[in-house]
Amino acid sequence: MESRFGEVNGLRIHYLNDGKGDPLILLHGYAQNSHMWRPLISELAKTHAVIAPDLRGFGDSSKPESGYDKKTMANDIHALAQSLGLARIGIVGHDIGLMVAYAYAAQYSSEVNKIVLMDAFLPGVGDWTQVWLLRDLWHFHFYGKTPLALVEGRERIYFEHFWNDFAADPNKSVSEADRQLYAAAYAKPGAMRAGFEVFRAFEQDAADFAAFSKTKLKMPMLVLTGEKASGRFLITQARLIAENVEGVVIKSSGHWLIDEAPGQVIPKLVMFFQS
Repeated sequence: MESRFGEVNGLRIHYLNDGKGDPLILLHGYAQNSHMWRPLISELAKTHAVIAPDLRGFGDSSKPESGYDKKTMANDIHALAQSLGLARIGIVGHDIGLMVAYAYAAQYSSEVNKIVLMDAFLPGVGDWTQVWLLRDLWHFHFYGKTPLALVEGRERIYFEHFWNDFAADPNKSVSEADRQLYAAAYAKPGAMRAGFEVFRAFEQDAADFAAFSKTKLKMPMLVLTGEKASGRFLITQARLIAENVEGVVIKSSGHWLIDEAPGQVIPKLVMFFQS
């Protein structure tokens, strides 16, 4: 597994790369970065070329002042794919990453073979304001000067809420080693502000996705959700935006599917892209 950088859209995008074959792009979510995909990359790379980028503002990628609407973030990933000579891809997104994956597929549908959406929601699609994650509505408005001052030096405390409370069992959620890695990554200059900006952009995302959803995706779509997290909500949303949807609720799992239920999730993803 190699760590590489690409220069696209005026940004330096970091990505992990492994394997050969039909290309797959894996997009992480909030409170994590490309590191989350390492257990899955090891399996998918046996039959595919796998690229796992750090999204704009995250991990070791550039952290610009703007551009955190998911349409723009998808354009970054498309530019990266083009720079690597990838004409058609499979794409996977978890949490914020699923929003970017959808924006990618909606804008470049002829270039996407298959798509996977993993546990969160799509702003602007259906009755999205009733989504389970919005129990923490405070967080989606937690940005700006004062929130940044409050979390500076306390990044680990802040993220513990998500890693613990969005899991079915905090003891089977994100590992201690990974918590340390992610907390250090988000403590880098500009990282917390960038993370907050992805939520500030939800209003724009909702408008963009409502427009995208008028044309249903035709490629096969797999939706994986946590039984103790978003349940069937994302599956219901997916059927409003795509024609060919397989929905699977991962038993006894919360939001952190790869971390909480790798034995259920990884084989399902491998099988979906091999079939």
